[in-house]
Amino acid sequence: MPGMSGIECTARLRELCPATQVIMVTVYEDAENVFSALQAGACGYLLKRSTSAEILDAINEVRCGGAPMTSEIARKVVHAFQKPTAHSGQKVELSQRENEILALLSQGFANKEIADKLSISYQTVKVHVKHIYEKLHVRSRSEALMKFVSDQGRSAGAARG
Repeated sequence: MPGMSGIECTARLRELCPATQVIMVTVYEDAENVFSALQAGACGYLLKRSTSAEILDAINEVRCGGAPMTSEIARKVVHAFQKPTAHSGQKVELSQRENEILALLSQGFANKEIADKLSISYQTVKVHVKHIYEKLHVRSRSEALMKFVSDQGRSAGAARG
């Protein structure tokens, strides 16, 4: 597409016409493009090698509330959710501020309280928490805290050993 990618176009369409249903039809089948398109607002994802009958079926599926994907794409989505939450043996490097925030989270402080304690904005705390989740490969505060406590235990054990 001249001027912008299909993903950018999808995001723009969703901004301008939120009710518009977009089915991405593309040659790109890597997970990054799939998830970027879905995050931008695509409700389906087909590969260009799909037959015209498959594309018509996908349109009908969207009209009935479905989210059509080729079986290959659906498999990639499933695999992405089945990945282990930690890469075994790989040390995760959090910034000093992220470590501070994670430590305060482990003490039960809410984002607003953390913002006040560290003299930063609530929004900044939210961004740091998002980055912590991404780096730790977790989806929730409790998962992050379990990983933090687990890592603290390993660090203490290594220091004693």
